[in-house]
Amino acid sequence: MAVWRGVGVVAVLVGLGGPALAQDGVVNVYTYREPGLIQPLLDRFTEETGIKTNVLFAADGLIERVAAEGELSPADVIITVDIGNLANAKELGISQNISAEALARVPDQYHDPDGQWVALSLRARVFYASVDRVSETALTYEDIAGPQWQGRLCTRSGLHAYNIGLIATRIAHWGVDETREWLSHVRDNLNHAPTGADRDQVKQIFDGTCDLAIGNTYYMGLMLTNDAEPEQKDWAASARIIYPDADGEGTQVNLSGAVVAKYAPNKDNADALVEFLLSDEAQHLYASGNYEFPVVAGVEASELVAGWGALKADQTPMVEIASHRKEAAALVDEVRFDEGPQN
Repeated sequence: MAVWRGVGVVAVLVGLGGPALAQDGVVNVYTYREPGLIQPLLDRFTEETGIKTNVLFAADGLIERVAAEGELSPADVIITVDIGNLANAKELGISQNISAEALARVPDQYHDPDGQWVALSLRARVFYASVDRVSETALTYEDIAGPQWQGRLCTRSGLHAYNIGLIATRIAHWGVDETREWLSHVRDNLNHAPTGADRDQVKQIFDGTCDLAIGNTYYMGLMLTNDAEPEQKDWAASARIIYPDADGEGTQVNLSGAVVAKYAPNKDNADALVEFLLSDEAQHLYASGNYEFPVVAGVEASELVAGWGALKADQTPMVEIASHRKEAAALVDEVRFDEGPQN
């Protein structure tokens, strides 16, 4: 459910039936990110600049909403996760140029070459390995297609955005045919048909169902620090992180990122917010709050994340990964990945 915070004026602007009007000292944010992660950063932005933030939180549909609102949209900045969402925003024509100052803070592979979106943080797609039943300390993505892993793997749906990003990256490196063969072997090494989310895969390591699972790094941090559901700390303690391809092409990463809305009524304030989110201070806070990796060079990861070892990120440009997403989804359907092992 979407929730406006500090929204009264913005809602009125939409109701007028004309173009959303600029407001002094305000920036309107649409975001998929959790309030607990993003609100402290927005509060800090307001402290530094005096610019207030109105935030619309939602689990999905925000990009489509901005497209539907058109010129009436009050959105200034969209903060989202996954390269697919950012690429979709550009394709739908709801973005405009990010400021040159913001783009200059981020390596080329992590922003749109036309300046229509920019990464704010990185998340790595890694292996969770049982601390009791897996002796390997280094693995490649290719390794999990080997017969030694038969019946020992777990993962969520192949059609989830996180796995689509991983498969798209393999296509970028290997091409469609080799990726199809790899994906078929990975499917047959699964313990059962893909189900659940990333944390559920770690739970299955804890209960002995699987020995190795595919998941995003930050879930380990969220589980290890989960006081509301302390059983997740036990799940996390049963597994350790292996960065795939650490000695080769590097571990596949996805990103969270920002778009400045095409019809942003407060464009200057939108630019100021994106530039703030890419400052050294905000990068550290942003990445630490969700156990992700800073995207700006020279900013250190949190102490907990750093304890998992150094990330060597795959350098494939995000726009290339995005270009293979449809092929990746087609392969998942073609090999019937989500039906589970077929051997």
